[in-house]
Amino acid sequence: MTATTATTTGTGTGLDLTGRRYLVTGVTNRESIAWHVAAALQRSGAEILLSSFGRAARITRKAAKQLPVEPGLLELDVTDEAAFAALADELTHRWGELDGVLHSVAYAPADAVGGDFLATPAASAMTGFQVSAYSLQRLAAALAPLLAKGARGGSIVGLTVDSSRALPGYDWMGVSKAALEAVARYLALNLGPDGVRVNLVAAGPLETLSAKGVGTFDALADHYERWAPLGWDRTDPERVVGAVLFLLSDLAASTTGQVLHADGGLHAVAAGIGQPPR
Repeated sequence: MTATTATTTGTGTGLDLTGRRYLVTGVTNRESIAWHVAAALQRSGAEILLSSFGRAARITRKAAKQLPVEPGLLELDVTDEAAFAALADELTHRWGELDGVLHSVAYAPADAVGGDFLATPAASAMTGFQVSAYSLQRLAAALAPLLAKGARGGSIVGLTVDSSRALPGYDWMGVSKAALEAVARYLALNLGPDGVRVNLVAAGPLETLSAKGVGTFDALADHYERWAPLGWDRTDPERVVGAVLFLLSDLAASTTGQVLHADGGLHAVAAGIGQPPR
């Protein structure tokens, strides 16, 4: 299997992904990281499809109309086992093979986040795990045959946070994100022989729809904006897009099982000691 090197274009992304095909999950509104990744993929020449389900699909359709080219929308409920097989069948019918997938799906019930970690019931913790972590395994298992068909191999990229630390108020979602990292490593081990790469991008705090459910979000974002060596802007999802595009492209042809931090560098420093870097 040979990998071709991505080349510079006039799209503004620095990558030529013409002829590539990607599935992007988790697009909600224009503030979502997934929406900005979808837009960047299209600007790079790629063809994309989005996934959503139920009432959320109405919001996704509105967001899709704001992309450079309105893409198709496929049904995917990650809590429905049959939905993964149906998604694979639909992608096989439409494209026959797949170059990459963005996994941007996460959810935890209200009683699993917000500061009452010790009181969270098992059902809520398990729901967070199923949607936020186990769904990556199911998505990868369903789409691996399509991803392995291409001469360049395929790439699965998931979104996470810095789960090496306990984040106040993030609670069982933080546990689920730590599980997501473990799932990604085991997927990298098992799918690597088929030429399929699996990596994660750990983003700093951004003002997305899901962030509204975390009561400590503002304090966390303040901390990043004060201490990140490269600075941080909670309103700018584009800060994460480049890392995702890199991992979805041939530039990362030999990279798998990694967590790439796009957080202004905060994960690398002992923040809160002395004076901030600026």
